[in-house]
Amino acid sequence: MAICDRYTNNQEDAVEILNDGFLKIFKEIHRYKPAYADELGSFKGWMKKIMVYTAIDNFRKNHKHQLVGELDSAMYHIPGNNEGVLDKISHDEIIKLIQELSAGYRIVLNLFIVEGFSHEEISKQLGISVGTSKSNLAKARKQLQKIVMRHNKILISKNAG
Repeated sequence: MAICDRYTNNQEDAVEILNDGFLKIFKEIHRYKPAYADELGSFKGWMKKIMVYTAIDNFRKNHKHQLVGELDSAMYHIPGNNEGVLDKISHDEIIKLIQELSAGYRIVLNLFIVEGFSHEEISKQLGISVGTSKSNLAKARKQLQKIVMRHNKILISKNAG
């Protein structure tokens, strides 16, 4: 479910991806063969890969046309001095902040940073150019910085009050 949450911004979509992923797992379990000696680790990796690709399929089905339109969205100016901000945020809060990203930015950020895909792999998976992948990653980082800064300001005002 944690994988599915990273690729969506709401619980219903994450559950849909989870269900679709498990359906694929159950349909293909007869084809599974461990990739290495640690069978449990191999199985977990196989399941993770299916969930990631199911999330990509869900994105293609529901958000692909939004991806191109988001390229021309407003640029954000992020002031410096945000060192230490992430040290104060829990893993669950970081996931929630990532979920605030627009769909196109969120999927590229997850695929590149979390899953370790190259821009070439992302472009093939999403049917976009390498330049669009790079641009969306850069814009996702800027948008995420803005979201983190806003979150930090809210925390500071709550603690001051």
